[in-house]
Amino acid sequence: MKKLDSQSEYGFENPSSPLMNLPPRKTRPFEILRSGNTPAPENVWGGSHKEANSSVQSNGAGEPGSVAIADQDSKAIAQQTMAEALIQVLGEGKVSIEESVITEHSGDKWFANHPPDVVVFAESTEDVSKTLSYAHKNHIPVTTRGAGIGYVGGCVPVYGGIVLSTARMNKILDISPDDGVAVVQPGVVTGDLQKAVRAVGWDYPPDPASLKECSIGGNVATNAGGPRCLKYGVTRNYILGLEVVLADGRVMRCGGRIHKNKTGFDLIGLFVGSEGMLGIVTEITARIIPKPQCRGMLAAIFPDFPSAAKAVHAIFQAGHLPSALEITDAFTLEAARQKLGRDVFPPGDGHLIVEIDGRQAAVDSEIEELYELLLKCGANEILIAREEVECEAIWQMRREFSYSLRDTGLIKLNEDIVVPRGKLVQLVNFARVMEKETGIAVACFGHAGDGNIHTNLMVDNYDDPKTRARADAALDILFHWVLDNGGVITGEHGVGLAKKLWIRQALGETSFALHQSLKQVLDPNGILNPGKFLDD
Repeated sequence: MKKLDSQSEYGFENPSSPLMNLPPRKTRPFEILRSGNTPAPENVWGGSHKEANSSVQSNGAGEPGSVAIADQDSKAIAQQTMAEALIQVLGEGKVSIEESVITEHSGDKWFANHPPDVVVFAESTEDVSKTLSYAHKNHIPVTTRGAGIGYVGGCVPVYGGIVLSTARMNKILDISPDDGVAVVQPGVVTGDLQKAVRAVGWDYPPDPASLKECSIGGNVATNAGGPRCLKYGVTRNYILGLEVVLADGRVMRCGGRIHKNKTGFDLIGLFVGSEGMLGIVTEITARIIPKPQCRGMLAAIFPDFPSAAKAVHAIFQAGHLPSALEITDAFTLEAARQKLGRDVFPPGDGHLIVEIDGRQAAVDSEIEELYELLLKCGANEILIAREEVECEAIWQMRREFSYSLRDTGLIKLNEDIVVPRGKLVQLVNFARVMEKETGIAVACFGHAGDGNIHTNLMVDNYDDPKTRARADAALDILFHWVLDNGGVITGEHGVGLAKKLWIRQALGETSFALHQSLKQVLDPNGILNPGKFLDD
């Protein structure tokens, strides 16, 4: 795969030099390391800019900072040149180099950020195609950005270059109960799609916690999940068709409005979860299903986490398949009691939320069965919710867990690991041992039904180098334990930059090499979201 040099001939920063903006922020789990052995791209601006650089370097003014100032001026000229070229390609109103826009598009919710040189606001597939054709010819890096609320640095433009925003591609093009599909552009907010589909009596089940903010394009890029994926599956299970612009600007379609298709390879599966490194999705045909008539919930307090985990297995053994099954440990419960009031949760160190949905009679019957089952499993107290407002109140309480942890004053290093469902107790027991050995508290809560437990290292004074080193070591220990026990390092958030250090162990050398081979075929110049987990 062709890579970009530390400073390309057209003057933009590339990742073989330490240019990532990494302030000593509390949420930084480790430094980002980048290779310096990257060949230079072709000189896309001819000889003029190279000569300008030479004259800058030979500046004999002798004044402190004069070379740096001249170099900054040179970069500004190159930035303006790129912007003008893109305006020629796309037209007015779609290209920006304003400082506030550049800053806004420099990162996501992860700690690291790096400014792009130009931001393109695509409004159509044609805009995306023209942008990529231009970037491909000129070897300019392109990082696609949806809503920008990821947790792993997936949309950080490590190489600078172009950030291509799909925020303006936010139209719901079609909702067809007859075909059981919704056709949308990638900038549509997931929650807005759900509301629109439910308004006609149907449903789009994937429900990431950020559904009110995140975009469907971002969901596709990371194969997002959520609590309801236990019964209904993750984003990939609802994607029937994609329109994708390839790295060189060519447009392709895979799948469509059909619900069964075995024509060629599963290219949809290739692009879903590819984190913007294989192509840019410009249209999505999603599967929708009839909306369940009603739902009901139970929220149970147990004496300890192992008792709650055993109840999870008992629920499945009894033949139930909840739409959601959420578990919480003692540390998280105590944080929630401190934030929300001690009367919100009765005494106990394990908490379980069970949601079921379907026809009214079936839900009523199943709630009674589950109530008796949870009592037999040792629940201290059980809250039953039958009305929609009551169910939403339980979910709001669940959403408060993350905010409660933040209110402890400790820094939350949030990891979306997944373990085999039968190892939930072992995971939490390991977390307790790690607490004792490292002195770092660990809070565990999440999706018990599929083993996707958010394991949060709660760190005090992360700015202190010794504390940071201890936290970094604990994070490494955690990931190695998860991999050694048949788990994975990410279930929802993606790899991005945050988990790049562990990707080879997570995939294995053969699988990692295959990933790189696929990348080479689809993006031979290496322009799509470079610097992420496929780059050495």
